[in-house]
Amino acid sequence: MLIIELAAILLFSKIAGDISVRLGQPAVLGKLLIGIVLGPTVLGIVTNTEVLEEISQIGVILLMFIAGLETDVQEFKKTAKASTYVGILGIVIPLTAGFLAGTYLELPILEAVFLGLLLSATSVSISVQALKEMGKLKSKEGTTILGAAVIDDILVIISLAFLMSLAGGDVQLGEVIIKKVIFFIVAIGLAWKVVPWVLKKFAPLKVSEAVISAGLIICFSYAFLAEYAGVAGIIGAYIAGVAISLTKYKHEVFDKVETISYSIFVPVFFTSIGVTIEFIGIGDQIWLIVILSIIAILTKLLGSAVGAKFAGFNWRSSFGIGSGMVSRGEVALIIAAIGLEAALLTEKLFAVIVVVVLITTIITPPMLKLFFQKKHV
Repeated sequence: MLIIELAAILLFSKIAGDISVRLGQPAVLGKLLIGIVLGPTVLGIVTNTEVLEEISQIGVILLMFIAGLETDVQEFKKTAKASTYVGILGIVIPLTAGFLAGTYLELPILEAVFLGLLLSATSVSISVQALKEMGKLKSKEGTTILGAAVIDDILVIISLAFLMSLAGGDVQLGEVIIKKVIFFIVAIGLAWKVVPWVLKKFAPLKVSEAVISAGLIICFSYAFLAEYAGVAGIIGAYIAGVAISLTKYKHEVFDKVETISYSIFVPVFFTSIGVTIEFIGIGDQIWLIVILSIIAILTKLLGSAVGAKFAGFNWRSSFGIGSGMVSRGEVALIIAAIGLEAALLTEKLFAVIVVVVLITTIITPPMLKLFFQKKHV
């Protein structure tokens, strides 16, 4: 069954991506939408199995690894201030608006804060693909979005740990912060010394694709260490990519990993987002979905855009950066699952949030296209 599902995903995602491009939109939009069609909501050809989820997880890790390989470190340093402004304001405004929405819904104060925190999350995996298609991933705006995503992830996870400790969960805030600090110190230290050494040692091995295998070992190891430290695995994969980008093996790793990734793993990731969504039983929550979706989109867009404007970008670029931060993706879904388990989110509201996350994910590519289309550059 899995084999035919993979065949269907690869076939229809490529066709949908082509149609999307012909209609003037990034290919990733078609791949996202075809997931809904193939999934249980419409045709039921593909089901959300554990194996498919694991393949999807590999896909998003490889996608962010490729983004790291394409990152210009010097440009990354130049956009540090802008990334900080975008990351912080991209959290403060959605957090405030989400909390106010929660109080309006008469949620207890901790649940209202959790809703705000949930709406503050960002996943730039979809933005990375859309920017890559438009040739903007290496631009100042693209680098700012990637840097802001790292800051966003750190602040949201630390805030989540603090909230969970208040809610009576078995969470030690100091331990959470220390683990993250250690991760970044170790990750950066390895980037300068160990990563080049590993690649150099693998290069002369008398086996096929030794350097590529070394690159993937580094990627998955960084992703694992990030997850263990409470940071999103995609952040670890991105840092691994940046580390390898500083070595002479950058282009060799990039060319082969890109081929592997876009042949199977990345299409599965994009399509699986739509496959996981089921709209059964949420018809009576349509207005809540609409309202929360508007809040989620506008607050992240405006908050991040204002941060970019403070950093010196013009308004078009600022809104382009804001658009890149809108998608909540898998990061928000993970946080929502944590909230459901900790009773900070009801099952009904969890179902609503899942749809809201899907909406923010689908709308991101066309928004990026609007602000970054070439005739305005």
